[in-house]
Amino acid sequence: MDPKLVIFDCDGVLVDTERMVNASLADMVTELGFPITGPECQQRFMGRTLENVKEMVEALTGRSLPDDWPDQVRKRDLEVFAAGVPAITGVADVLDELDRCNLPYCVGSSGKYAKMRTTLGSSGLLPRLEGKLFSAEDCASGKPAPDVFLLAASTMGYPPEDCVVIEDSLPGVQAGRSAGMAVYAYVEDPACDREALSDAGAHLFDDMAALPGLLFSKP
Repeated sequence: MDPKLVIFDCDGVLVDTERMVNASLADMVTELGFPITGPECQQRFMGRTLENVKEMVEALTGRSLPDDWPDQVRKRDLEVFAAGVPAITGVADVLDELDRCNLPYCVGSSGKYAKMRTTLGSSGLLPRLEGKLFSAEDCASGKPAPDVFLLAASTMGYPPEDCVVIEDSLPGVQAGRSAGMAVYAYVEDPACDREALSDAGAHLFDDMAALPGLLFSKP
């Protein structure tokens, strides 16, 4: 294919946060009386907004959670991130290659801007992505709805069919496909459901260094 814009998810694609935040979330859900591990949280909730996760946790626990529960999770996440957030191995080199090829890129995330700026800032990636961040907090619906990807494409000035999405979650893949975009799913994390991601229409890859070659080849 010949992409004109690459839209990266943030967590698990640019910054290595998924295992950190899901371990913390597992503790919170377990405290509510539903024992769950970090990898199980990742499989259930990965790629969704915390408002959506709140509804799912209420269904699992049979408890009504306070309106500010998503903000409580975000606050705990920021405390976890204070220890430092690494970039995904090889992703800085990928951005370098896209720059060399004059291929524009941006970020489309379920996370809020404050979280993205914290994690991308800690990883050292923020300076090259500031001004190109798009969040579901500006959209009517989060992933798996396509809203954030359509917002990113429209603002950056490209039609959906000229965009490629880089994701790691099933809701993210579904959002990208619903937007009419090609989707590549990064599946280095063992918690990824490779079969579900492939069935949803994603091209799978497990080596970030291979991404530029994939983008400029015919799938």
